[in-house]
Amino acid sequence: MRPGASKEDVPAGAGFKLDQNNMNITAQRPLQGIRIIEMGSLIAGPFAAKTLGDFGAEVIKIEPPETGDPLRTWRTPVGTTSVWWHVQSRNKQSVAIDLRQVEGQALVRELAREADVLIENFRPGTLEQWGLDYDTLSRINPKLIMLRISGYGQSGPLRDLPGFGVIAEAMGGLRHITGMPGQAPVRPAISIGDSLSALHGVIGVLMALYHRVAHGGTGQVVDVALYESVFNMMEGAVSEFDRYQMVREPAGSALPGVAPTNAYPCANGTYVLIAGNGDSIFKRLMQLVGRDDLANDPRLASNPGRVEQMAVIDDAIAAWTRQHTLDEALAALATARVPAGKVFTIKDIVENEHYQQRDMLRTIQLKDGSSLKVPGIVPKLSLTPGGFDAGGPELGEHTSKVLRAAGLSEATLAELRAKGVIA
Repeated sequence: MRPGASKEDVPAGAGFKLDQNNMNITAQRPLQGIRIIEMGSLIAGPFAAKTLGDFGAEVIKIEPPETGDPLRTWRTPVGTTSVWWHVQSRNKQSVAIDLRQVEGQALVRELAREADVLIENFRPGTLEQWGLDYDTLSRINPKLIMLRISGYGQSGPLRDLPGFGVIAEAMGGLRHITGMPGQAPVRPAISIGDSLSALHGVIGVLMALYHRVAHGGTGQVVDVALYESVFNMMEGAVSEFDRYQMVREPAGSALPGVAPTNAYPCANGTYVLIAGNGDSIFKRLMQLVGRDDLANDPRLASNPGRVEQMAVIDDAIAAWTRQHTLDEALAALATARVPAGKVFTIKDIVENEHYQQRDMLRTIQLKDGSSLKVPGIVPKLSLTPGGFDAGGPELGEHTSKVLRAAGLSEATLAELRAKGVIA
């Protein structure tokens, strides 16, 4: 809701209604009034802060004065700001503080007095060296919630090792099962370990905020390890090993223990993804591909029997898909009410009508006057939807504004600038 607007000012159905110039949400955002200090860099911590910021939290991002967050220069031509930066840092205020200097550490302690959440993804022990550990900050502000994202967590024998998403994906079990049987493990071409950790961090922060309101008013630490966030996605792998000594192995584009669900070759050199693993869906699929014998085989009526005959079933489906182009196969599968789809490139996504109508592709105006297409908001809340107003801030753009609001005088700010503590 706009400042000063009454509930009656919000039009009916405003939940998903955005103005066509992108940004201004007419309904109040659910985290409005929550202040976050983001002290992370690159992906995991900043992704968590970005998600909370999308839903109304005020995010004050602390960056090194000379270089800023390294993400500013990732995947971009030399001398230009990364477009990824404008996705990851929307809604944020940039405050350039040198945390290696005692005066910079004191500034963060001052900012923490009025913060609800502090997010960091340094190696464990770093904040303690700076006098910014949770025990210290919670004495200043007992309501403070601290989200700590690290490779291996804040405890355990590996806590002091440097942790990156690629290593966490391997330790969490994902790398072993990703790829083709007998070949080197394959990495998803995105930072999935970092992103999963960010989302687990968001869940933890929201639960801690609720606990603070409902059960006592104090803050706490949310400890997220990259490898544990990946491991949490491993479904029943631990229990399967414990009960049956089963080690889940790479399965290419299939899903182990579920049949049929795979990528099948089409006549024009593309692939169609088919999920025919529901019992009634399987029967319709077999009828479509001309295999009534498999459709009516009682041994294949449920998933356990189909898993035992997965190769036979996949061969039958592939024999049919090879006779059709991707579009022909998709049309026939849709008519038969069998879940299917194509492999989307980013070009397909940007041009897709469903993405567009769901407001998942939005255009923002940058300070240089250019426009940039960016992803929309997930999830969609009907009454209090998220939103964003611009791309990422310039380095130190909000330093003076934020520190003035914290009570620093112009003379003090000038002195700190002269020492290189702020920029």
